[in-house]
Order: sequence, then C-alpha cells, then structure tokens
Amino acid sequence: MSFKSNSKQQGFTIVELLIVIVVIGILAALVVTTFTGIQQRARNTERQTDIKAIHGQVEAYYAQNGRYPTLANLNDGTFRSANMKGLDAEALKDPKGTGQTLVSAAAANAYAYDVTATGGGACDNSTNDCTVYVLTATNEGGGTFAKNNLN
Repeated sequence: MSFKSNSKQQGFTIVELLIVIVVIGILAALVVTTFTGIQQRARNTERQTDIKAIHGQVEAYYAQNGRYPTLANLNDGTFRSANMKGLDAEALKDPKGTGQTLVSAAAANAYAYDVTATGGGACDNSTNDCTVYVLTATNEGGGTFAKNNLN
C-alpha cells in the first residue's frame, strides 16, 4: 500500500486576510464619515426650517400688533398659544438642544432671538416697543443661519 501525501494545502494566507481586513476597515470608515456628514446636514436643514417658521409667526404677530414680541413672550407657552397659534413649540428647540426656549445671543444647540427697540435699546412693549430683531441658529460645522425683521 502506498499513501500519497498532498503537501499543498488550500486556504488563505495571513497576508491575504490582513489585506481584506484593511480594505473592510477603510470602507467602514468612509461609510461612517459619510453618514455623519449626512446627519449633520439634515440637522442644519432642520435649523433653517425652524428659524423660518419662527420668523413667519413673529412677522404675523407684528402685522397684527405693530410690534414684535419680547424674548420673554416667545418663551412663554401661554403667550404663544394665545398669539402664535401656528407655532409648534418643537420649532423652538434646536435638534441637538434640550429646551424649547430661545436665548438672547447666538449659541450652539440653541436658537437666538435678539429683539430691541429702534436704535438698539432694550424693549418691553410697554414703554419701548420692540421694533428690530434677529433670529439666529448656529450650524454644525461652522457658520450661522439668521433671519432679520422685515419692517
């Protein structure tokens, strides 16, 4: 009886396996980076949509009252429900923010509503009417999106 031994083994070498692992790693990194960029752009688009919605409601309030609401007015749910029926409270919340309130100066993860009287002074709508405002959202990746008063 004679046995023939087959000395040639089949399979992958370590080098081939390492090359496949490196290629898969590179592809995974590209997918994660692209996905993160897409999510960031989607949140920035949501910020712009929210600012435009707030802007429209503030301008409608001005058309009815001849002045803009104060920051405290916009942050008051009772005031909003009585005077800005079309404004969803979620529109006041930044996609990465935690609260449904506006702040007075541009900041990350919060929308800003800087309202003043003519000439830049403080306003309260009792002694000084609010006549000028800037709505601002800080975008991820840098830059801001702002809407100014129309009047």
